[in-house]
Amino acid sequence: MSKAITLKATLHFYNMVWDLVIPALRLNQRLADGFRQRTLQHMTLTRSDLWIQAASSGESYLAWSILKKLHPCMPIKVIATSNTRQGLDILDRAIADIAPNQRSVSAYSAYFPFDKPSIMDTAVKTIRPKIMILLESEIWPGLLYALKKHGCNTLIINGRITAKSLSRYLIWPYFWRMIGPDKILGISESDAKRFAMIFGKERVEVMSNIKFDNISNIHHGLETEKGLGKIIRSGTPFLVLGSTRREEEPVVEKIILDIHRRRPLTVIGLFPRHMHRLAYWKEALDRMATPWVLRSQIEKQVPEGTVILWDIFGELSSAYKLSKGAFVGGSLAPLGGQNFLEPLTCGVIPVIGPSWENFSWVGREIVEQGLVHVATDWKQVSNFLVKSTEKTVSREKVRNAALTYVKKRQGGTAKACRLIEKLLNNTR
Repeated sequence: MSKAITLKATLHFYNMVWDLVIPALRLNQRLADGFRQRTLQHMTLTRSDLWIQAASSGESYLAWSILKKLHPCMPIKVIATSNTRQGLDILDRAIADIAPNQRSVSAYSAYFPFDKPSIMDTAVKTIRPKIMILLESEIWPGLLYALKKHGCNTLIINGRITAKSLSRYLIWPYFWRMIGPDKILGISESDAKRFAMIFGKERVEVMSNIKFDNISNIHHGLETEKGLGKIIRSGTPFLVLGSTRREEEPVVEKIILDIHRRRPLTVIGLFPRHMHRLAYWKEALDRMATPWVLRSQIEKQVPEGTVILWDIFGELSSAYKLSKGAFVGGSLAPLGGQNFLEPLTCGVIPVIGPSWENFSWVGREIVEQGLVHVATDWKQVSNFLVKSTEKTVSREKVRNAALTYVKKRQGGTAKACRLIEKLLNNTR
């Protein structure tokens, strides 16, 4: 059997699997939102020159950067899609942000369709994009086949792929090479080499991570910061446990108990990564006999030794900026870590656990320069935080060192936009 016939047979089987799966997906609360868009029962797609796919919130911020700095020589229409409501909300904010200044770019957003080959074929035929932008690791066989079939230029930008994912793709490399993108810009030499093993090294280049371009522009919420200053007594040691995840909650409990045993007056700001974990923490803090209060219920200065359980979005950066020390979660369990650059740009050297693969793109040099401390276990995290309450470090010095590190690694957005603009010109 020829490779082409095998490819079509595989995609036919893949299509049948989606027929079985889609009815069940309607029951998923996250996917039920926009379900008719995802299945194209409610068609919102229109012809567009450029299609940008951003899986969720992180990728949507990358799309925002591209839309803001894209300057094609002729007016273009862009569709930006996401798999999640949070991602879609960010894309809508991005579109509103660029509208007053980007006369050459008009954009709209929609949910990303399910990757059923027949659905994706309809989507691509309807949009008829000249260029498809897949951000980071969006590799969908139904979409890639439809794009290849209809002659669309396909790019992976800010590409990243783990060794674990690579092993899955290498089970059937020729399949992916037949439908693969035309160009891949990987965020590191390691990522580029892994992509080259799947799609061929002639398609792959290295770029600086677009996320570096956005770091110096983080808004630290001065007004919010002033508000938090009113609820934490001046001179009271304040520590932040940021973006904690379910899998590491038992050891985070130990950190809280150890800090309060050694520094009883410390106020701790506890920020679960997901709000549905608030119920767990209410029960856990009661079980630990630890004084706590919900952030939303604070009306005056909190007593010393209190844990503030944060149930309000948008205040993590401001809390970092007020803290003496910070732990960034998702790193004491094998979860890949959360954003430790955020406290750094607020002038705080953070401590993280051993798992930070999701942010390996930042580079090991950031640890070697002492801007991030990597602990092997919860005890080392607790020790670092306790010591942070005992010393004074210049926030401005830390922030400047972090921004210097970042500045040397910026320029990814400009490189991506130059490639997109070149391809747009070539397809006219």
